[in-house]
Order: sequence, then structure tokens, then C-alpha cells
Amino acid sequence: MLALSNSAIATTAAERSDVNLREGVTDISAQVYDLHMLMFWICVVIGVVVFGIMFYSMVMHRKSRGAKPANFHENVKVEVLWTVIPFIILIAMAWPAAQTLMAMEDTTESEVTILVTGSQWKWHYKYQDNPEVEFFSLMATQREQIQNKFEKGENYLLEVDRPLVIPTGKKVRFLITSDDVIHSWWVPDFAVKKDANPGFINEAWTNVNEPGIYRGQCAELCGKDHGFMPVVVIAKEPAEYEAWIKAQELAAIEAKAEEQRLLALNMSMDELMTQGERVYNTACVACHQPNGEGLPPTFPALKGSAIALEKQNIPAHIDYIINGKNNMPAFGKQLTMSEIAAVVTYERNAWGNNTGDMVQAKDVNAFINGK
Repeated sequence: MLALSNSAIATTAAERSDVNLREGVTDISAQVYDLHMLMFWICVVIGVVVFGIMFYSMVMHRKSRGAKPANFHENVKVEVLWTVIPFIILIAMAWPAAQTLMAMEDTTESEVTILVTGSQWKWHYKYQDNPEVEFFSLMATQREQIQNKFEKGENYLLEVDRPLVIPTGKKVRFLITSDDVIHSWWVPDFAVKKDANPGFINEAWTNVNEPGIYRGQCAELCGKDHGFMPVVVIAKEPAEYEAWIKAQELAAIEAKAEEQRLLALNMSMDELMTQGERVYNTACVACHQPNGEGLPPTFPALKGSAIALEKQNIPAHIDYIINGKNNMPAFGKQLTMSEIAAVVTYERNAWGNNTGDMVQAKDVNAFINGK
């Protein structure tokens, strides 16, 4: 799986502004932008009028001009005016705001429904109309860029290995939730920003007019790697989208068949170590580090650890990867049984651990099924 870049597919997202809200690429985002500008100009007019009167009064009625202050306590007309006029202004502002907010929350009559689940620190997408199609989306920016060893790319921290794909010209409903802490799924060009709360489902929707790549990120302080949780959405023409869906369904069926085949096989140590290293560098290296020494005390070392050295701890080792523990997220839904077996084998034999232990996919399957 390769990270996306603008050289691969042209991005049609609106240009980012450093001083204003972006207009976006959907009808709703245009409504939000128009509402924002309406409120802005109303505030500008109010500011000009109020400060104009204030400065005029200060200049024209200053003591040096011989102005004599009036001596009165109240004025019914003035009291009524400065109560009624702001009330009318607020009503005038509330009407278009309410119309836009109701349109943003109207998730009825959707044609595609996607379950979006936040999980430290990645997104999981499940197509409700095509149950075979589901996958995790992880940041694909190279670790060397983050560590300032390589030059940062154009889409630094906004690249993923598997983007969400949606059709253009169709109403897409998002069901947004979380596996652990509070996240927030945010795509500025869609005017969509919804919190992902564990135990709750929030709804949002979009209808993208033009094909392209649209980028966002988690907009909630969800933990240590909050800044490494991007969102990338590709909008495709309906025919291309349907072809993509069929290809994903076929790939899912083939992956399940391959997994069943691997359950009956014993991979060699070299095969397990090669695959395990790949999985480790993708899913584990950020916290446990390339040398396996971790980031104590939050992320303990695997090198020389009891969990990786003692044979009786193999079931616990598998359990940690599948279900997570403390600050470590669960990878059971993200990795296949053969990948879990390979990364356990790798961690038990890398960095000088050299236990000689080999874990096969059938061992992981047995653990999952309690055999």
C-alpha cells in the first residue's frame, strides 16, 4: 500500500487561507462559508457604527471644545432602542444560521453509509452497504521526516496508507464513534467536524461535487500521537467508485482464503522474521522504537523483557497485541492472524532476544478461540 501524493492524483480541494475560512467543495461547505461571511460583515458594520459614534462623541464633545456634560439619569426611548435593535439583529443572524445547521444535521436519504471509528492513533472505515469492505487508515509520513532527517513533503503529516474512498454526486453518511478516547473526524473542505466518542455514535454527511483528494486530521487532543492521525478522502466518479468497491470485496475474499491457507501451514523462521519486521516497523516502532528499547515508563522495552524472553509468556504476548494493555492500543482488528504470529516471533528473536520461539497463525487462532 503506497501513500498518496498530489503527483498521483490531482487535488481539487480549495486553497487554504491563512486569514479566513476556506470555501470548501460541497454545497454545505459553501453555505457555511456564506454564513460565516454574512456574520463577519454584520459584525464589521456594527463595529464601524459603534466605534464611529464613540470616537465622534469623544472628539466633538471633549472638554477643550467647551462641551458641557448633560445631567440626566434615564431615557425610556434610548433604553428601548438599545434593547430592540440588538434583538432584531440577533433574530436576523439566527435565521440563516438555523437553516444551515439543520441542513448540516440532515443525514436522511443517504446513498452510502460508512462507519468511522477512531482508535489510537488511526481511523477504521467500514462500508455498511458492503460489509466485506473495511480497513484501517494509518499515517504514511516517513518517520525520518518527523525526526528532521529527511526534507518534509508537501503533505507532511497528512498522508495515509489507505484513504477513505467515496463517490461524487451521492449523499454519504458518516457514523462516527471511537474505540478508546475522544477523537474528532475533521475534513475542512467538507465542512465536517464531528467528535468520535466511545460508546456513542455521532452522524455527519457530505455530498462532494468534484473528484479529488481531500485532507483533514483528528481535531481532538486524543493522546501522545494526536498530531499523527490524518484523514485522507478520495472522491471518485460513481463508475470508478463501484469498480473500486468490487475490487475491495474481491481482495477481502482472497485475503480470507489466504488466511485459511496459512492456518494449515508452518512458516519458516526467515519468513516469520521478514513479515514480523515489516509489521513491527508499521505498527509498533513509534512507541517501542527501532531498537526495541521503548520509551519507558510509558512504553516499556521489548529488548530483554520477560514478556519477550520467557516461553510461558507467549500467550500473554499474543494477548497484548490482540487486546492491548494500558497505553498500548489493541491490534486484533488491524492485523491478520499470520501478521500477529509473525510480529510476536520477531519481537522474541530480534535485538539479541534470540529465544528461538516460533509462533504460527494457527497458534494465534487457537488463542482467540480459547483452544
